[in-house]
Amino acid sequence: MSAVSNMPRMSAETSQTKTRPIPLGLKILTIVTVLAVAFGLYMALIYAGTDTLQGVVQRIFYFHMPSFFGAFTAFIATVIGGVQYLRTRNLKWDTLALAGVEIGLALSLVNLATGSIWARPIWNTWWTWDPRLTSAAIMALTYAAYLMLRNGIENPEQRRRFAAIFGILAITTVIATLLIIRIRPDTIHPAVIGASPQNAQGTFELAATPGVTAALLTNLLIWALLVPITLMWWRIRLQNLTDRVEALKMAVLDR
Repeated sequence: MSAVSNMPRMSAETSQTKTRPIPLGLKILTIVTVLAVAFGLYMALIYAGTDTLQGVVQRIFYFHMPSFFGAFTAFIATVIGGVQYLRTRNLKWDTLALAGVEIGLALSLVNLATGSIWARPIWNTWWTWDPRLTSAAIMALTYAAYLMLRNGIENPEQRRRFAAIFGILAITTVIATLLIIRIRPDTIHPAVIGASPQNAQGTFELAATPGVTAALLTNLLIWALLVPITLMWWRIRLQNLTDRVEALKMAVLDR
């Protein structure tokens, strides 16, 4: 009798864990993002001319720099989520902060990997401890430490609170990576946008290459806005589903 009486309750709880319909806005945004990324590839690989100094390898910059700004967007979401969680203790803000870190870290790794691929034929090395490269690596490691922190604290409330504070403070590594090329004259890393000592010396001048500006700005908008926002939305949706499954497991174990 007890087993039979529990069946309606278990069926009701199970129904709550079913995947909710994908929001129309997420469907549209995903389609737009996929088409935009494809268009960005066309702009980078076909539309833009080949750089006369660096050759075909220069095309990687159409993804290298935009992926960094995509990470920046995601990490800003982490700051917003952290601040709002500390203010409201609402779990949705912690979920946003976590999604921002995971997506931002993934895009940071894309930035580091594409930079190394570019550096091999241009600088004749996969890696050099240039101030900009070092700061970018420290940034990625800082956000990897965020994930380790979350996994190392068992108390849920304490974990979310410490993670929120860590995520807010970690944005300093992103700001440092953005500014270091302007304040450290010894860096050999080029500044693609705006004047810099490196560009003044003629080591990274792309203005003469047809289509560079259009291809770079197009991919910058795509990777800095559409890609991180779409991926974060999907990650939040996944986390919400995971939380519902965990709640059902706890309810079953408590019987």
